[in-house]
Amino acid sequence: MTETRYTKDHEYVRVDGEVAIVGISDHAQQQLGDVVFVELPVVGAKLGKGASAAVVESIKAASDVFAPVSGEVVEVNAEVDAQPGLINEDAMGRGWILKIKLANPSELAALMNQSEYDAFLKSLA
Repeated sequence: MTETRYTKDHEYVRVDGEVAIVGISDHAQQQLGDVVFVELPVVGAKLGKGASAAVVESIKAASDVFAPVSGEVVEVNAEVDAQPGLINEDAMGRGWILKIKLANPSELAALMNQSEYDAFLKSLA
């Protein structure tokens, strides 16, 4: 099973070979509320780690989704474009936002694993 890593901004990344699937965590979608719009990046865009990759708008706020790793956008989730609420229904599954071909796989080491992310969430409470 592929390990999921997290950022302090609540993005997740799940690596499949040299491609990283990126989305927002279940915690993030709960905080946002009902997602009504997603602005996806352009396929082929080159993103640096920490760069704004997408925007998720909810009934409460608009939030940037930052690239947890650097690389090239190789796919965006057209299903989420058509049905933004998928992020609320299945943030960690069908509600993924983009896929990035990793430019520097070593960047993954700086991200939190599941237990570290869970501890981070508890520290916010």
